[in-house]
Amino acid sequence: MAMNLDQEHELTHGTVEQRVVYESGNEMAAYAASQINYHIMGYFPISPSTEVAQFLDLMKANGQHDIKLIASDGEHSSAGICYGASTAGGRVFNATSANGYMYMLEQMPVQAGTRFPMVMNLVCRSVSGPLDIHGDHSDLYFALNTGWPILMCRDPQSVYDMNIIALKLAEDPEVRLPVLVASDGYFTSHQKRRVNTFANSEDVLKFVGERPPAGFPHTLDRNNPITVGPYMNEPDYINNKYQQSQAMYRAEAVFERIADEYAELTGRKYSMLDTYRMEDAEVAVFLMNSASEIIKDVVDDLRRQGIKAGSIAPNVIRPFPQRQIADALKQVKAVTIGDRADSYGAYGGNMSNEIKAALFTHGNHTTQVISRVYGLGGKEFYAEDGMHLFELAIEAAKQGRVEVPFDYYGHTPGNPDAAPARVLNPLKFEDLKTGLITVTKNEETGKLGVRIPPLRALTKKPKRIAPGHGACPGCGIFSGLELFFKGIEGDIVALFHTGCAMVVTTGYPYSSHKATYIHNLFQNGAATLSGVVEMFWERKRRGELDELGLKDDFTFVMVTGDGGMDIGMGPAIGAALRNHRMIIVEYDNEGYMNTGAQLSYSTPLGHRTSTSNIGTVQKGKVFHHKDTPQIMAATNIPYVFTGSEAYPQDLVKKAAKAQWYAQNEGLVYGKILIACPLNWITKDDQGTEIVDAAVNSCFFPLYEVEHGQTTITYNPEDKDKRVPLTDWLKTMGKTRHLLKPENEAALHEFEREVDRRWQILLTKHEHPLL
Repeated sequence: MAMNLDQEHELTHGTVEQRVVYESGNEMAAYAASQINYHIMGYFPISPSTEVAQFLDLMKANGQHDIKLIASDGEHSSAGICYGASTAGGRVFNATSANGYMYMLEQMPVQAGTRFPMVMNLVCRSVSGPLDIHGDHSDLYFALNTGWPILMCRDPQSVYDMNIIALKLAEDPEVRLPVLVASDGYFTSHQKRRVNTFANSEDVLKFVGERPPAGFPHTLDRNNPITVGPYMNEPDYINNKYQQSQAMYRAEAVFERIADEYAELTGRKYSMLDTYRMEDAEVAVFLMNSASEIIKDVVDDLRRQGIKAGSIAPNVIRPFPQRQIADALKQVKAVTIGDRADSYGAYGGNMSNEIKAALFTHGNHTTQVISRVYGLGGKEFYAEDGMHLFELAIEAAKQGRVEVPFDYYGHTPGNPDAAPARVLNPLKFEDLKTGLITVTKNEETGKLGVRIPPLRALTKKPKRIAPGHGACPGCGIFSGLELFFKGIEGDIVALFHTGCAMVVTTGYPYSSHKATYIHNLFQNGAATLSGVVEMFWERKRRGELDELGLKDDFTFVMVTGDGGMDIGMGPAIGAALRNHRMIIVEYDNEGYMNTGAQLSYSTPLGHRTSTSNIGTVQKGKVFHHKDTPQIMAATNIPYVFTGSEAYPQDLVKKAAKAQWYAQNEGLVYGKILIACPLNWITKDDQGTEIVDAAVNSCFFPLYEVEHGQTTITYNPEDKDKRVPLTDWLKTMGKTRHLLKPENEAALHEFEREVDRRWQILLTKHEHPLL
């Protein structure tokens, strides 16, 4: 973490010693968590919240806290880890964003309904689709009905403060609910600001309490066994929900009491509702989080013009500050409410409709309400945008009515005449079906024989992906994929998981894909493509595709990578068990490179990533890498293979086999090791040599599993080319630390595991029944 803990201590207004730092919202969330020293953080990387886990891991590497950081296989899993940990009586922390929050959404009401406290940071981001990684509140609005109190943060200072207040609120005996701390992705999460923090962690613990409050049941108390999450019928269920509802409403008074205690310590006061120059305001604007600071400058400008303007922003939206909002608006003639997300079909965003309900409930039928959806997908909000929102309120106040109660602001209406024209014509089938590759089945052995021409003969075959994508220099994804595609004859339909290969090829309105392309998220690509596959075969059976002039069947290919076979493993196994006729090809760059090089289950032991840092007490990833090809082979699919661009003939032959099996028998899985110069910390032009060393060190053996029989297709020992594992490790900046004397034990453990897996593979190669 960039936190400079040697900065000069500063005592601000309040009674506790503080220091000033200059940090981002994500850094402050991590720093607050480190001062509390939570027991457990179960996490999964997703932008823009990934940095929270990264900063905590870096601090952990240097011994600055004792939090057990558990990298999960997906956000649903991370929510389960956190829930399980919270039932066991300790303090639990997490951070997520957007689709990651959506993936864990099923777990959120479970935790609230069973009343186990924890703190989770929601670093707000647009929910797909289409995919957008920038900030709005579309994920936040899904949280409104989960039963979690929600605290709002407009700047890094409030991120720090609210994270400390949140734990005390969550654990209060009158509340006992998990609490969400929401900040704006990239606006607050990444922008650095001046922040006052507790100078000493001891003072933080004195405020929140040094351990979870005693007297509440948990699952580790052998003398008081409990049942967590029982099946519950009517009338018990409604009674349970009533008690949960009452706890949420009690959270308002508890928050205000805790906020008063915090203000006495720090000099910083957080009310349920922040009001600015609202004492005599006649027009107002309601905004949340980062935009609510910008609007204050607009208020000041209007006041200088003699216009009685004011602004309001909530610090808490669950429980909703209904009474406070109604009171703030009782003399206001018109208010514009800005929602950074839509509630589709409801004629206003969630905040607009809740504020209307607040006014109605408290007898205000005169204030004119204008609802505008703004700032979606990270669209910047400037003072002139704030002025526009005030102009709407000023006009409504003058007219005594609202011309357009609900609309979007900042959008550009579509124009059919401006639709982008096709740049690349569809690939010609005749160019894709070269006839130079032949695959024949040996009826006696059941295995396939492949004949390919010299590779130069395939250079005329058009590339499936056009140049002009945004991949990093030296990225091995596209050289590896294009080599694989050389072995595929005819038309393809490709689905790409979220990841580097997807992001850098499809920046709207441009696309590098010459063939039909589909995107779905990490966790459900295999299921999505299986639906496409089965629809193709069913429509073909019904004769509905005859008019399209298909000269051959499509080959369906799912491209995954960047950790996609962690979060996407379950659906991939499901597709394998159903045996759909498709190919899953994984480019393995040994991490979640598209979100900032966090560790994946494919990251090998000891390798450095942004969540397996090198420090005084931690030396890289602490557990071994997942053997995905062997997992997929265990599902008994027809064909599994590994490949490398360093051995092009081998990869092209395997691609041809993969196509035959996918069109004739069922699902195929292949794994291609590819170089990532940026995050492996290597030179751009050395990718082929590096993956070649991985193969010759037996870390990444080249083999295939055909109908359960393993065949090593390249044995470096037979070629007298096997090299020590260290020859591969020394080529990468992320692994050179393993060659230092102090890391000798980790190196030897890694070497033993690589050799163990190689010996098992040799044995399977020699014995067809294994």
